Amino acid sequence: MSTLRGMFITGTDTGVGKTIVTSALAAALRAEGLDAGVWKPVQSGCLLGRGATDAERLLQSTGICERPEAVAPFTFEAPLSPMLAARLEGVTLSLQEIIAAGEPLIGRYQTLLIEGAGGVAVPLTEDALVIDLISMLQVPVLIVARAGLGTINHTLLTISFLQQRGIPIVGIIINNSEGVDALDDPSIATNTELIERYSGGLKVLGHFPYLHDEANPETLIHSVRRSIQLVPIRQALLLQGGDDHPLDETRT
Repeated sequence: MSTLRGMFITGTDTGVGKTIVTSALAAALRAEGLDAGVWKPVQSGCLLGRGATDAERLLQSTGICERPEAVAPFTFEAPLSPMLAARLEGVTLSLQEIIAAGEPLIGRYQTLLIEGAGGVAVPLTEDALVIDLISMLQVPVLIVARAGLGTINHTLLTISFLQQRGIPIVGIIINNSEGVDALDDPSIATNTELIERYSGGLKVLGHFPYLHDEANPETLIHSVRRSIQLVPIRQALLLQGGDDHPLDETRT
């Protein structure tokens, strides 16, 4: 495999907003001059061509000029785990095939934001979970968590599983994908503090806001700059491989 410099964006569950957060981070980093690409190794739940897949949304929201099938080499229609969705179509995936399909993107960009499917324990192939792909890619992880009740449990379990495998965690982003507030869900007021306390010091890098309108690069960039600490993310990307880059790492 070509040398990969990047970050894996995983969720604490499905539907927590990995795609919007990945899009926003990619758009913001590209606006700073970092040649960041996006990769969705496997996706399920919809076919390409309808504009509704994660890969198509990633491209629409970042302005990156790529073919959706290049960003998501494996797409399956059934709304199931990748392993089961692939099985329904008579396809047997392997981690080696998944990584090989991403080689063109790895060689084309300075760094990649890699969006997973669901959470780290989702079955990806007949004998591997998403976490096994992360281990093979040897990149750090950013966790996207939901804002409301239940997120402490889901987040701490995700952290524990990653730490058991020795996978570095850059931090957590809480995504308010459902537009709830403290009046609707009083747990929101303390979730960040408790996640940081019980995770042993891992940092919540921000709360990504609920976006009422369709996301576009300008809106996403503004939202990231206003709500997310980019320094730890940028440093995690730029320190891989020891390459120097002209970005000023003191920026936020």
